[in-house]
Amino acid sequence: MTVRAILDTKGHQIMSVEPEAKLSTAVKMLGERKIGAVLVMSAGRIEGILSERDIVRVLGERGATVLEEPVSTVMTRKVVSCKQSDTVSGIMEMMTRGKFRHLPVVEGERVVGLISIGDVVKWRVQEYEHEQEALREYIKTA
Repeated sequence: MTVRAILDTKGHQIMSVEPEAKLSTAVKMLGERKIGAVLVMSAGRIEGILSERDIVRVLGERGATVLEEPVSTVMTRKVVSCKQSDTVSGIMEMMTRGKFRHLPVVEGERVVGLISIGDVVKWRVQEYEHEQEALREYIKTA
């Protein structure tokens, strides 16, 4: 299975903030949308990614005053991405090796989605359940 299959099921919505946005604005967005990361984009280009881990780390280091700083001072600048044609097992390995939980999906210069480890796990569980059901039906008819 490919990343495209996950995006076709989950949707292609992309939540993003500008690098100059206050960290408090991004925190509010994460909370309201119940998501774990947001892309930091400027003029349609990925500048970074801001995750819950980034926020917890910087709050621990510098305290609550950091909430008034721009997202660009906190975000992870080195963003790993994937393509829609990448396999689910390939991105699982990439996420495990890189120890990150969110992966932008990019085609050419355009961001077409964002995959989380939760999306991957949900997809794998559904795939497993479908396989189990197919085996049960096969056994019934044998």
